[in-house]
Amino acid sequence: MVFGHDTELFLTTTAALVNTSSDGVDGLTTHEGLRAYLAAAGWSGTVLGTDDELASVRALRDHLRTFWMIEDRAEAARFVNELLADTDAHPFLTKHDAYDWHLHLTHDDAPLADRIGAEAAMGFLDLIREDQLDRLRTCAADDCEDVLVDLSKNRSKRYCDTGNCGNRTNVAAYRARKRATS
Repeated sequence: MVFGHDTELFLTTTAALVNTSSDGVDGLTTHEGLRAYLAAAGWSGTVLGTDDELASVRALRDHLRTFWMIEDRAEAARFVNELLADTDAHPFLTKHDAYDWHLHLTHDDAPLADRIGAEAAMGFLDLIREDQLDRLRTCAADDCEDVLVDLSKNRSKRYCDTGNCGNRTNVAAYRARKRATS
């Protein structure tokens, strides 16, 4: 494990949210799409199911994508500090369901976008403190703009997990080599 469980979870669920808008396809155009993301990410707490809630999560998603482009730690820190303030984060430890003690940053009845934003900020915060912003990347496949978090020890992850990009790229390279030798 490169980071603590909470940090890795915050980062991977944030990347998954950002990737709900990929290659011109928006997975959050409906309440069903939002519910599917929340279930896959394991979110708990109040979900109102309103159009305003859906719009606020979509706006947050677009804002969070910009963090993947930040390379300067001071700029990243400003982004995180603003996000923590905007989401009214108040960290506390909790234990529920099958989970042992872990960190929550807002109460379960806080607005959904605030809960998601606060947890994203905490994941980003650890990257800044540990000088690890380079672990946030965009997929190396030419035809993919999805984001990823490289949690490998040797920092070798190049492709996202959403579109089979690594396999597609390797197969295309293999076929190109075969054509070149024929």
